[in-house]
Amino acid sequence: MGERRVVANVLRGSIGNLVEWYDWYVYAAFSVYFAKTFFPKDNPTAQLMSTAAVFAVGFLMRPIGGWLLGRYADRFGRRSALTLSVTVMAAGSLLIAVTPGYKTIGLLAPAVLLIARLLQGLSVGGEYATSATYLSEVASAGRRGFYSSFQYVTLVAGQLVALGVQIIMQQFLTEAQMANWGWRIPFVIGAAGALIVMWLRRHMDESEQFQAESQQADAASETPAKRGSLRLLLQYPRECLLVVGLTLGGTVAFYTYTTYMQKFMINTAHIPKGTAAWINFIALLVFVVLQPLAGALSDRIGRRKLLLFFGICGTLFTVPIMFAIQHTQNAVKAWGLMMVALIIISGYTSINAIVKAELFPTRIRALGVGLPYALTVAIFGGTAEYIALWLKDAGHESVFFFYVAGCVLVSLLTYAFMRETSAGSAIDAEATEAEAGRALTNSGS
Repeated sequence: MGERRVVANVLRGSIGNLVEWYDWYVYAAFSVYFAKTFFPKDNPTAQLMSTAAVFAVGFLMRPIGGWLLGRYADRFGRRSALTLSVTVMAAGSLLIAVTPGYKTIGLLAPAVLLIARLLQGLSVGGEYATSATYLSEVASAGRRGFYSSFQYVTLVAGQLVALGVQIIMQQFLTEAQMANWGWRIPFVIGAAGALIVMWLRRHMDESEQFQAESQQADAASETPAKRGSLRLLLQYPRECLLVVGLTLGGTVAFYTYTTYMQKFMINTAHIPKGTAAWINFIALLVFVVLQPLAGALSDRIGRRKLLLFFGICGTLFTVPIMFAIQHTQNAVKAWGLMMVALIIISGYTSINAIVKAELFPTRIRALGVGLPYALTVAIFGGTAEYIALWLKDAGHESVFFFYVAGCVLVSLLTYAFMRETSAGSAIDAEATEAEAGRALTNSGS
């Protein structure tokens, strides 16, 4: 596949990834406004805890999404699975946009919100695994770290767009208007964007590795059911455990410094909502730029060194950074502290997709990446915000800082004993075999 086609496929896959994650993150960005619509309580922290609980429950669907769509991608193709995932996301966003509040339909309001969030959780569970697999497979050899980093470029860009929509709306709508009806607008935008992505993804190229694997399976009269099965995945227990260890600290740190950080600045540091939104927006904008730079660096020095950088610095500096943010209302200082944390996390986010993809062969890659990753994110990443708010409500907020550092320490131990995945990449080995097969076919004809 030529470099121009590689870039075109990466762009198409990335734009879809952006819209999917915008739909996912717009819930977190606007929960400070719609919390009382679905959960009418006098205590603002209790309202946020309720919306955070639904946010966490959405994460519980991610392993199911990682299993269903990962299996679908390994059996029927990455392109088809990516198109299906964005369709489910569009349905979830539209449902949230049109659901009446608690005062109108009572307990049905939080129930429908929960159903919509479950659909979104199912979607992103499959989106992560399939997009990580697709971007890794379509990337050119020697630049897989660079191209696969665009998964987090667009993942974070989705959050940036959500924050950008929030900032723009804050300029034109009053606090009351935002809480009454304004928060519905971003969900309508997300549903419309997802429908456009459905069309874009239908025109992507399927990855050459999947096509080659399918041809080999067809030649051997192997049914698609044998690809992407749990029985096949169980033949790779070490790789699955590695995915869990790789992910644990990274997902807790990522959700702490992205989705939860805005609420932390507002509720704990008492920084105004508008200022906190701008701090997060600018910091995440720089964070996006860091991803391809770090991904390209991994192509030169290897993946493991970047992971060790994240593990060591995350373990040592998480607690001091959180304490410092807790005690400042200075916007510039808060931004600087958040930026230091995001630089550290880039050692994980920029390459975590390619590292996991390099562990598995094509016939089980999407499921192998998706299921253990989604289970880990559901248990640890999805509950990070709720644990933080629960500890704050209990008067022990600082315990959460040590919890995050401890999770990163567990991942550091994994990085310390794992091999360098780029040195024995299953993706590169299969790409070489496929190229040799095409050359043999061409010479024979």
